Amino acid sequence: MKRSERLVAMTHYLIEHPQQLVSLPFFTNEYESAKSSISEDLAIINQMFQQQGIGYLQTIPGAAGGVKYIPRNSKEKSEVFIDQLAKQLEDPERLLPGGYLFMSDLLGDPQTVRNIGRLFATHFSSSTIDAVVTVATKGIPLAYAVASYLNVPVVIVRRDPKVTEGSTVSINYVSGSSRKIQTMVLSKRSLKQGANVLIVDDFMKAGGTINGMKSLLEEFEANVAGIGVLAEAEDEDEDRVVDDYVSLLQINNVDIKNRKIEVHRGNLFEQ
Repeated sequence: MKRSERLVAMTHYLIEHPQQLVSLPFFTNEYESAKSSISEDLAIINQMFQQQGIGYLQTIPGAAGGVKYIPRNSKEKSEVFIDQLAKQLEDPERLLPGGYLFMSDLLGDPQTVRNIGRLFATHFSSSTIDAVVTVATKGIPLAYAVASYLNVPVVIVRRDPKVTEGSTVSINYVSGSSRKIQTMVLSKRSLKQGANVLIVDDFMKAGGTINGMKSLLEEFEANVAGIGVLAEAEDEDEDRVVDDYVSLLQINNVDIKNRKIEVHRGNLFEQ
């Protein structure tokens, strides 16, 4: 295999296996090349990843070592993407009753969801994450996008038990915005005891749903290593029950009468 072909193949493999330790012997056997040649190729790939602002290769020394692709988004790329997303959400046609915004089209766009996933994965890449947890239904695409870059499974908390999930753990919680008692459940087989989890959701007002997930995860003795939300509503600050989180967007002002929306960057760059 020519070096140019090998570089393409190795780059593709590393991107498809993020956060996974790959030994040098694997590459030497796979591409029938000398270890010195593979090392030079990895140096070229690492330089390219960093120049493009898409991550870097982490080298682990020793007999059991190798390289690991760490996906990252440069701050410049992140700012451009978030500003574009904010501009899209400021379209008055997105206004829904109750001050909510229509975001299903964005959450259904694969490229947008992948970019969101990369941003969250970049922020939490230094944390030990065993699973990404979300609540059905709109947070599911985001959770899978983040999990794909962190290379961990997705765990979905549901409102009602499913017979296909076996025995479950359920709790009642108070919705932060409506102050109603609601229920959420999680299959006992979905999450190991003591796991480190990242909670991901699409929208947060007072944070009642996320707080409910935290209470449910306590039943599994899980450690919440982080919380990421796509958008937060600013006007609920006084009643917010969650304060340790990362947001990409903040909805500062929703004027239903004049059909005007103000969307700014969230607290991602303040963390």
